[in-house]
Amino acid sequence: MMSIAATTTITTIPMLMTTNDRVPVDDRHAMTDGDAAALYRLLTWLSPAFPVGGFSYSSGIEWAVEAGDITDAASLHDWLAAMLAEGPGLSDGIFLAHTHRAVETGDDVALREVVELAAAFVPSRERQLETSAQGRAFIDIARSAWSCAGLEQAIAAAGGPIVYPVAVGLVSAAHGIPLTPTLHAFLHALTSNWISAGGRLVPLGQTDCQRVLASLEEIAAAAARGAISATLDDIGSATFRADLASLRHESQYTRLFRS
Repeated sequence: MMSIAATTTITTIPMLMTTNDRVPVDDRHAMTDGDAAALYRLLTWLSPAFPVGGFSYSSGIEWAVEAGDITDAASLHDWLAAMLAEGPGLSDGIFLAHTHRAVETGDDVALREVVELAAAFVPSRERQLETSAQGRAFIDIARSAWSCAGLEQAIAAAGGPIVYPVAVGLVSAAHGIPLTPTLHAFLHALTSNWISAGGRLVPLGQTDCQRVLASLEEIAAAAARGAISATLDDIGSATFRADLASLRHESQYTRLFRS
């Protein structure tokens, strides 16, 4: 005869986590407070909603659409790939990187050199308006809402008009945000703004715009890597058609954008 103990099945009831229990921290996904603050600020400063007026500018894309150079998602991709790798995308990235390093190291002489060169390195009056207006707005908002120790000193040391990529490099360095994520975020914002303009002008649907953005990921990353290692002597542009577009846009009869 079998005993009761021998025939009894013991059932293990799993422990259930209640809403009051803390979720265990996985170190693989942890962020330091500094990393979280840097991410928050970059997402804010380089958001399309940040009030620097980025929606007002097309960087000459409006004329390229009018001229038939950009007619669909594929031609928009090709145009922007060149701008990122061989034109204003890479050049602005280099200016940002050198500004960031100058502010980070307190090299006022180097900072003024970058500020002066970046303000002069534009192919047209409209591009000058675009980058100077956005740079001025970025600095004004940083002073008003995102002030920090050393920011006013860095702005004063710049000694001249601050264009957009210089403004982003200066403010991010003053806040102690590392160069690499700043540069990637900046190039992503630049590319997104170009795509937004192209999408409205061609026009393209949201899905096509996202496909173009996804297809430019590696090109933007390569531009960031190139900008980090480049010297100021490496700055140059081979996007002659894009430069011509910004010139022709000044006298375009009907237009939606300021550049």
